[in-house]
Amino acid sequence: MPLLQHYAAKPLLFFLCLLPLLWILWNALYGDLGANPVETVTHQTGDWALRILLLTLLWTPLKNWTGVSQFIRFRRMTGLFVYFYASCHFLIWFLADHALDINSMLEDVIERPYITIGFSAFVLLTPLAVTSNRYLMRKLGRNWKTLHRLVYVIVLLAVIHYLWLVKADLLEPGLYALLAVILLLARTPMLVRAGHRLRAAYRETDQSNVSLNQ
Repeated sequence: MPLLQHYAAKPLLFFLCLLPLLWILWNALYGDLGANPVETVTHQTGDWALRILLLTLLWTPLKNWTGVSQFIRFRRMTGLFVYFYASCHFLIWFLADHALDINSMLEDVIERPYITIGFSAFVLLTPLAVTSNRYLMRKLGRNWKTLHRLVYVIVLLAVIHYLWLVKADLLEPGLYALLAVILLLARTPMLVRAGHRLRAAYRETDQSNVSLNQ
């Protein structure tokens, strides 16, 4: 896919991932964030952290099913954007609800299960963001892949956090939960092999069509 190899592909993706923040800032300055702006921004940053997390989990299945390795080029960037929006989500909550009081924050984490789950996801996400650079990838070796498999736990925790937070209208969090399950199942050896077989069959069909047209 020439578009994925183009030098502008990563800057374009960077800009697209930054758009939600720009939209939030625009609404904060000129728009309407509703009756409770802090709550609105807290929810929006959390929503985008989860959406980009699902996008990050999509790159590997796309590579496996299409054979286009360039998809993996975008994984680190989107993963860091997940941490960026998750950090914004956490810091707004920490500042607005607890005025940077660590004891108050920890009490809330212990007493409210959905916050326990969300905070756990953020804590687990932190070492993944810290070790996303090439130096630590080389330093950790095989342990790097083991560590970064925590993302599978993180996405499940994030979905549960959202489901427990919403309580009433479960359509959107339910959709995210379904997408998370699909993306995790797409990594199973059986489906990966099925993707390889389909890709091989497609190549053979394509080559046969080329031969017939010559």
